[in-house]
Amino acid sequence: MDHVQEPGSLPERLAAAWYTQRGWTMFPFQAEMLAQYLQGNSGLLNAPTGAGKTYALWLPAVLDWVGDHPDTWQTQTQNGLQVLWITPLRALSQDITQACQTACDELGVRWRVETRTGDTSSAQKDRQRKHMPEGLITTPESLHVLFSTRDHLKLFAGLRAVIVDEWHELLGSKRGVQTELVLAHLRRLRPDLRVWGISATIGNLDQARAVLLGARDAQAVTVRADIRKEIRVESILPDTIERFPWAGHLGIRMLDKVLPVIQAHRSTLLFTNTRAQAEIWYQALLEADPDLAGLIAMHHGSISAETRAWVEESLHQGILKVVICTSSLDLGVDFRPVEAIIQVGGPKGIARFVQRAGRSGHRPGAVSHIFFVPTHSLELVEAAALREAVTQGVVEERTPVVRPYDVLVQYLLTLAAGDGFRAAEVLAEVRDTFAFRALSEDAFAWAVRFVTVGGDSLQAYEMYHKVIQDETGCYRMENRRQITQHRLSIGTIVSDVNLTVKFVSGGRLGTVEESFIAQFKEGDTFWFGGRLLELVRVRHLEVLVRRAEGTKGIVPRWMGSRMQLSSQMAHLLRQQLDDWRTGHPRHPELTLLAPLFEKQQRESALPSLDQCLIEQIKSREGYHVFVYPFEGRIVHEVLAAVTAWRISRLQPITFSIAMNDYGFELLSSQPIPLEAAIAAGVFSPERLDEDLMRSLNETEMAQRRFREIASIAGLVFKGFPGKAVTGRHLQASTSLLFQVFRDYDPDNLLLQQAYTEVIDYQVDIHRLHAALTRMAGQQLLLTHPRQFTPFCFPIMVDRLRERLSSEKLADRVMQMQVLLGKEG
Repeated sequence: MDHVQEPGSLPERLAAAWYTQRGWTMFPFQAEMLAQYLQGNSGLLNAPTGAGKTYALWLPAVLDWVGDHPDTWQTQTQNGLQVLWITPLRALSQDITQACQTACDELGVRWRVETRTGDTSSAQKDRQRKHMPEGLITTPESLHVLFSTRDHLKLFAGLRAVIVDEWHELLGSKRGVQTELVLAHLRRLRPDLRVWGISATIGNLDQARAVLLGARDAQAVTVRADIRKEIRVESILPDTIERFPWAGHLGIRMLDKVLPVIQAHRSTLLFTNTRAQAEIWYQALLEADPDLAGLIAMHHGSISAETRAWVEESLHQGILKVVICTSSLDLGVDFRPVEAIIQVGGPKGIARFVQRAGRSGHRPGAVSHIFFVPTHSLELVEAAALREAVTQGVVEERTPVVRPYDVLVQYLLTLAAGDGFRAAEVLAEVRDTFAFRALSEDAFAWAVRFVTVGGDSLQAYEMYHKVIQDETGCYRMENRRQITQHRLSIGTIVSDVNLTVKFVSGGRLGTVEESFIAQFKEGDTFWFGGRLLELVRVRHLEVLVRRAEGTKGIVPRWMGSRMQLSSQMAHLLRQQLDDWRTGHPRHPELTLLAPLFEKQQRESALPSLDQCLIEQIKSREGYHVFVYPFEGRIVHEVLAAVTAWRISRLQPITFSIAMNDYGFELLSSQPIPLEAAIAAGVFSPERLDEDLMRSLNETEMAQRRFREIASIAGLVFKGFPGKAVTGRHLQASTSLLFQVFRDYDPDNLLLQQAYTEVIDYQVDIHRLHAALTRMAGQQLLLTHPRQFTPFCFPIMVDRLRERLSSEKLADRVMQMQVLLGKEG
């Protein structure tokens, strides 16, 4: 088909008329996007949240089809699938579907736009297979499930375009690799397929486009929206600053300052960093202002899909005044009524903060207003750093994942469960992706052998003989039970086994993880979705509950990766401290922190940019060394282990280790030979790989990492709906497989991947090496304070938190603060 359109062509006239009808003016980037699309190009659209990026791509996709059907476009129906729209979150799908369908209706194009996600009913999925809508809004996982069905090639026979929304969110994860494989598969089926990604600004946009387009990136283009989104950052400041802060205590204490913000706006999203925090804030707000009843709701990933959909729709209609949420509402749902955003606690990343800010003022030209609520005093430094990042336009990079063999194995099983695959074709296909562009023939042959006979170590077990090669050379999966098990296991998000929370009388509330509910006995109470519930019994995969009276209950905890402080944020934190030290604080948060900084200077020091502060203190507990690289908790956790191991080589010594985002502590009952260790290069980047392996239990860490890999690769099955395998059983199964591979199949690529992921992702050796290299070029500023300092105090509290209840911790901290205040 000819995609070159004449000036003033039908698609261009219809686009201009549609924008005029809406009372809008087409932005230059939207006009450029239309022109590039109509020319048949693929590429990446870089646009901020709320700039009109959805219509910038959807309209060209629809109008390009109109241009190819100039005489029948107003009457033609049942056209089959034309455009795939991939979104990373199910929460986004309904909103996008509604926006795209409305645009089609207003244009007079008789397209159906529908959703296909894990929340879509089986009946609707069956209807879609018989009569595909022209536009399908879906997720990477749902597309892979489609690929696992027979004759799936027919579903995509007329596909013209794939649009990947929020590509920056998928990039850098195994879900991103899933998306790469989807695109490579569809490009093989449809060589003239156009592929476009939509991404917010990240530090490596060109690489993001290359990952999206794979081998075809050389012909791709980038369209940039030259729109500067104004973000107004306002910190909610405490009346006084405690000179000895500790993490977590300040958030809820700021309630009386948060409530006026909520009351002053028609609607507010209050973001927390964890689901447990969301539950706590929901209860606290409702207790503080009972008039919020009926106007307040909660939204996080463990709340039922029905409830989440109701919350989203209520936001659209302006019914709700405040929604307490987590990352489940980070991405581009168009909540036009939302006026304000509140961020509780440091988000640890600039991009996440900007994304959340963009939930308010979610329309072109509007100001996004975000309030920052610290959970302890030092987080105000993070607030200043975020304000600086917004001013400078600093944003993080996303590192793409390379050669995840577990995703490749899962993909081969998916194709085998569907129409089957031929090895040479699929090898060329996966090499079309960025992730597997350097995949060797030997590695691919290993993966094929693994799905057919289980590799060298599992070939004696028939259950791992999943794929057969027929007489034509096609690899297929024939066992119906194995096919069903595989379809239920498709995906790369691995978590604890989830149990459904239901009222005894009926009604589903959502899910909790097995490891949380295992601590309860019948009659115990816990908070969930804003309700106090009493555990009646656990039956199969259902947690049966009834409403409870009273106010005391445990808040659920959900497993999940700890948020990593980005390297850009870490640099800005160090910069803010140096600004105050040199007498040039640029943000009000730093001015308010003056009593804390002055106390730190008196007792120890404030480091400059070319210094790394180390404090050595003796107390009744023992001998303490505090080091402040300001590189984030995860880097500090590993750096502390390496440092402790290197010191122990000089003198046999045992340490307790604690850390936060700002530094780490080594505590011992005997004197620590710190000066000798510094002289011996304790913070040197040399021999880092070797010392890492000796200081960490690499095998144990790899074994934990292998549990996720084994699940993705289909080595273990979590169970059928209603009959899930227990988490303990899964753990035992993966541990046994890990030992078998380690002892009898050391060249197994999944085993090697486990060790690689420990070093690259869990330990983040590249960031660790960069931190040590920076420290090696700094002056090590060693001080010997006579008492604990404002910087070290929160690290000590985090250590105590591990062994004390919340009430005992609060009492202990208060005693310490009083004592230190008298000594100071």
